[in-house]
Amino acid sequence: MKKDKFKKHYNPQTIEPKIYKSWEEEGYFAPKALKKTFTIAMPPPNITGSLHLGHALNATIQDVLIRYHRMKGHRTLWIPGLDHAGIATQNMVEKELSKSGKTRQDIGRAELLKLLQTWEKKYSARIINQFKKIGASCDWSRIRYTLDEGYARAVKKAFILYKKKGYIKRGQRLVNWCPRCKTALSDIEVEHREEKGRLYYLKYRLLKKKEDQKFEYLTLATTRPETLLGDSAVAVNPDDKKYKKYIGRKIFVPLVKRKVRVIADEAIDPKFGTGILKVTPAHDAVDFEIGERHHLKKIKVIDEEAEMTGPIPLKYRGLDRFKAREGVVKDLKQEKILVKTEGLTHKVPYCYRCGQMIEPLISKQWFLSMKKLAEPAIKVVEEDKIEFVPERYKKVYLRWMKSIRDWCISRQIWWGHKIPIKGEEDVLDTWFSSALWPFASLGWPKETKDLQTFYPTSVLTTAKDNIFLWVARMIFSGLFFMDEIPFKVVYIHPTILNAEGRRMSKSLGTGVDPLDLIKKYGADATRFGLIAKAGHNQEIRYSESSIVAGRNFSNKMLNATRFILMNIEKNKIDGFEIDNDILSDKKLLKIEANKKTVELLKKTKSEIEKHILDFRFNLAADSIYEFFWHQFCDKCLEQNKDNLYQGSEQEKKKVLKFLIVVMADSLKLAHPFMPFVSEHLWGELNKALKIKANPLIITPWPK
Repeated sequence: MKKDKFKKHYNPQTIEPKIYKSWEEEGYFAPKALKKTFTIAMPPPNITGSLHLGHALNATIQDVLIRYHRMKGHRTLWIPGLDHAGIATQNMVEKELSKSGKTRQDIGRAELLKLLQTWEKKYSARIINQFKKIGASCDWSRIRYTLDEGYARAVKKAFILYKKKGYIKRGQRLVNWCPRCKTALSDIEVEHREEKGRLYYLKYRLLKKKEDQKFEYLTLATTRPETLLGDSAVAVNPDDKKYKKYIGRKIFVPLVKRKVRVIADEAIDPKFGTGILKVTPAHDAVDFEIGERHHLKKIKVIDEEAEMTGPIPLKYRGLDRFKAREGVVKDLKQEKILVKTEGLTHKVPYCYRCGQMIEPLISKQWFLSMKKLAEPAIKVVEEDKIEFVPERYKKVYLRWMKSIRDWCISRQIWWGHKIPIKGEEDVLDTWFSSALWPFASLGWPKETKDLQTFYPTSVLTTAKDNIFLWVARMIFSGLFFMDEIPFKVVYIHPTILNAEGRRMSKSLGTGVDPLDLIKKYGADATRFGLIAKAGHNQEIRYSESSIVAGRNFSNKMLNATRFILMNIEKNKIDGFEIDNDILSDKKLLKIEANKKTVELLKKTKSEIEKHILDFRFNLAADSIYEFFWHQFCDKCLEQNKDNLYQGSEQEKKKVLKFLIVVMADSLKLAHPFMPFVSEHLWGELNKALKIKANPLIITPWPK
């Protein structure tokens, strides 16, 4: 026998691509015609660059579920896809464009769209390649993209149906405006950051009741003195005894000398500042609601460029909002209206894509009315027709859905689905198209065979950040358009933090590229290192040591198989069909290690199934690791070596057959987690036995 026939080290870089190619070419990722279905619609990654470690974890989780159910004999479909990611992708392309000193306005819409399409082709190919590298067994023949022709048809149909039934309307409302992206954003696209700011105490002079009366003042506090130029009221709480006598009185807005009324509204917090609020309906969400209740004038004093505008003194017009604040504060001091300032920590809204501070302002936009749509989406979760795992996220979902506001669905960007209204240049919010994913990815609005067979999908696995952005919207969309839930289970996977417990970020240099890990350690090691930490925990800390442990496990499997292969050749066992009956051989079970191995193998099979179905992937991975390494390798193989070397020919063959069966079942149990090494070793085992067996990917799960 040649010394190098059974290599001591597994080389994933050469073996993994070959195995993936054979799986794909043989069509093993496509669902087979069986009765029970299991479907996952992949959360489509944005075409903004490459996948990060969170994507790798989520892809591994989905692949574990898919491979397990495929081996269980279910009609299994994993639908892959990509999202055009309107604002995010346009931002990336505009950043590249800015390097040449140009803006989108300089080159025009048509040229920008060409650049975006070039970007799309480049990064969609890169992302698909990354998924393949990690072993994702998606049915690539069914890949969907949120801007493809069929999907665009679904988006248009959804808009028209919503509008026809009165759910979509256009109107002037307060929106979150990003001065950098030049577009409106929905509430959940706004990131609130805690920052140190200042509270400015200002005295507003009341109009005299009589000529001989002394001047009276009401002192209020604000964090944004520049917005007083757009004040249309001053408000107090109706139950605040200090201010009841002022309700209905007229008061002057400083610097603009506008007469407004003191009104009473329960939204006013008597404990904040002085208990008095300046009301600027055109530039604050709470003020807008107060303005609606009291029919106040909406005076817009900050425009889409975040510059001062409107009926204000000329000296402020055209100034940037922060520069205007400096001027307003200076003038308030000069006129002795500024009483004092004090520091405070408060939450400031920012665009979640570009990081620019949001400006709330009045804008004409398209809105989706949410109250009636939310009701059935709340009910199905309350009645556990859709299960959240971990269960704590059910409360998070319900709390948000019960206080949901109308959704601003129009965006003033160029990349995306144009609103299907003649003369309308706006595009739809990316999440409007993503909300249709579970059924539009299966061919809706056409009544396709896939839609009839695979909807509703079985499981959605995603990050906690997407509960509001995406999960909730898919639920009410599925109920509205399909009259059925879009999925049965929502598994919220943990967030991966770096070793110091901070969020990973490529821009900050704290990110880890999964392809670097795959190149260094292999896909199986990377998968195992990630999945070994993923259960019901909210966050996990990344450690390369867990990837190293995954690589060591691969090598342990290789060496155990190598030992068995050498003994197969030595003892000339071939034509032996792998048969679990050998595990009940009474003579073999007299050996304590064998008896314990059979007991633990049975227990491990049961545990792994339970943990996979309970979405406790870390425990499932731990079960196969513990059994294979510590029971099978450390005890069973070691205690049977004497029998292999010193027993009779019949005893040797019987012991070897026992070890082959345990090894074969171990490879099956490991396959969902470590598909490449298990497939490779399965092939080597069957080749040594001269058996023409199916690839492991379509071999039945151990019974």
